[in-house]
Amino acid sequence: MTDVSTDFESRLSACPACDVAPLAGRLARTGPVRGDVILSLPTAHCAACITDVERALSAVPGVRAARVNLSLRRVVVDAEGVTADDLIPALDRIGYEAHELDPGALTATEADRRGRDLLMRIGVAGFASMNIMILSVAVWSGADAATRDLFHMISGAIALPTVAFSGQPFFASAWRALRAGRLGMDVPISLALILASAISVFETWNSGPHAYFDGVVMLCFFLLVGRYLDYRTRAVARSAAEELTALEVPRAILLREGAEEAVPVADLRPGDLILVRPGGRVPADGVVTAGASEIDRSLLTGESVPIAARPGDALSSGEVNLTGPLTLQVTAAGRDSSLSRLTALVAAAESARGRYTSIADRASRSYAPAVHLLALASFIGWFWMTRDVRVAVNVAAAVLIITCPCALGLAVPAVITAASGRLFREGLLIKDGTALERLAEVDTVVFDKTGTLTMGTPQVAAADLDAEGRAVALALAGGSAHPLSRAIVAGIAGLAAEVEDLREVPGYGVEARWQGRPVRLGRADWVGADDEAPGAATWLRIGARVHRIDFTDSLRPGADKAVARLRHAGLRVMILSGDGAGAVRDIAARLGVEEWRATVTPQDKAATVAELSAQGRHVLMVGDGLNDTAALASAHASISPASALDAARVASDMVLVGKDLGPVADAVGVARASIRRIRENFALSILYNVVAVPFALAGLATPLIAALAMSLSSVSVTLNALRLR
Repeated sequence: MTDVSTDFESRLSACPACDVAPLAGRLARTGPVRGDVILSLPTAHCAACITDVERALSAVPGVRAARVNLSLRRVVVDAEGVTADDLIPALDRIGYEAHELDPGALTATEADRRGRDLLMRIGVAGFASMNIMILSVAVWSGADAATRDLFHMISGAIALPTVAFSGQPFFASAWRALRAGRLGMDVPISLALILASAISVFETWNSGPHAYFDGVVMLCFFLLVGRYLDYRTRAVARSAAEELTALEVPRAILLREGAEEAVPVADLRPGDLILVRPGGRVPADGVVTAGASEIDRSLLTGESVPIAARPGDALSSGEVNLTGPLTLQVTAAGRDSSLSRLTALVAAAESARGRYTSIADRASRSYAPAVHLLALASFIGWFWMTRDVRVAVNVAAAVLIITCPCALGLAVPAVITAASGRLFREGLLIKDGTALERLAEVDTVVFDKTGTLTMGTPQVAAADLDAEGRAVALALAGGSAHPLSRAIVAGIAGLAAEVEDLREVPGYGVEARWQGRPVRLGRADWVGADDEAPGAATWLRIGARVHRIDFTDSLRPGADKAVARLRHAGLRVMILSGDGAGAVRDIAARLGVEEWRATVTPQDKAATVAELSAQGRHVLMVGDGLNDTAALASAHASISPASALDAARVASDMVLVGKDLGPVADAVGVARASIRRIRENFALSILYNVVAVPFALAGLATPLIAALAMSLSSVSVTLNALRLR
């Protein structure tokens, strides 16, 4: 295999960006190479970065290859006897920040092999079916004797390899079922394909007037289409528990006798001192012993505003250190940490949901044995009456084909596909084929606040500032990347004052000198203000004067209408948020929601959902943060915005593609209509069998007519499902 950097350099004569784009795409598809060292590259952003990083890493002794995935900002290094500690300094020397990622925790996105395999088999069956139909037209038009036999032989030469190849998903599944001593839906399907093919070969060999190669291939084609629809609607993304595990930091900086030592997090013990640098994720639960900073704990608590961290404050693994270095004394690490406990909670909820089965699956338990018994009874009955094995086999095959559970198998996925398309056009992506069935049963909707009902971006709501105050506030806010500072810059009009000695104090705010006087912008206790009012706020001190700046978070578009429509439909609506009471009370009042709770932990959210479920309520959870993941996974149905964390999106059944929250209310109506269509499809399937099966049992339907009737039932089910569009 050619080294990536060598391959890239050999084509430098062309446009670098044009060369790197397909290369990066190829690397994204191939995923990690043989090595197990994976580094994140947060500052990589262009084509030249790929060349620089790969060249620098390839120069490290022991590195065989380095591959950069620019879309994920990640490099995979195939190396022997080399660790991340050997590679990170090499990148630091050329100006690239790098962090080690745990390859055991990261689940690489694999190609959709099963989907491509089904599509390939559908294509083969469809192409073969069209060619056999051309030959069948001649037979139907009156060809007989040698001409008819020749066309049958050519059809068989096309059909038999096609059925053997395209029917593999059914044959393999049926064989597994039989080896396990059970009858699945694929057993009668496989028997029908095999019997119809065998009868056609027998008829062709004996110059019979009828061969059913066209019906066999057509049957295989329609069955594969149904299987692909079922696959697409049931495919679920990777586990949310694995996504949470990927957030865990694999290594920590252990302070031992004043020296820094990088050790695996699993080796940490309570009482150890660790260093958490700015921008790093807290590797273990602990108490701050030295340093001051601000912590982004929105992943675990949902708090939209970073909180100060000072000596004596407790921090949890998974939180992000924003501004200053911190020394922590470990209280819990590894499996005992809060992040690991949350991961276990999500995994347990996912396992509980995995036992859910669809309506079609439940119906098939009794359907498949009934089909076999009916076909066997028809064979015995006709052989007893005619003493002709050929006639008995033809009738039994017709019964198997005409009762083939294709329409039953399409009853659910056809509806789900139609409903998914409609909701997707409205901005909602469905990930789970059973989601609509569960969504139709919900009677309670639980919303997270920040990032779900609101946009998660604070805005200035009120500011008691004169012209001088606005100028000083803008000057101080311009020196900080804090979310509230950015909101001040964006929300207050005017020109910034000229200040001196501007500096940011981690965990407190920004201070400077203006016209010889000290000025500060930040926390109430640091500024010297009395913090009694609710809601998010910051304070500005100019000399002896103190000014309060209040913030609010804008509602997500369509939030008010969605909540109103849900309440009008008779659903109970609640808000559970990790934010403070003032901010939650304000949003609840604006939306007309009477039930709300503030300062709620992730465990409290999951416990509330579990409590509601124990009361017989069917809960729809709508959330976006890591603190919502356990509740999303344990709720009866769940939705998360596209802006949510990967773990939250994976744990949810549906994802909002756009910013508008309106499709949440639409989804309930579509879900209820979908259940009606599913029940109608089952009724159509039952009616079809009531009418068609007697014809087959009476010997009035050949295998070809049975295949056409079966296809007609599938089409009718699909057309009924398309009414949802």
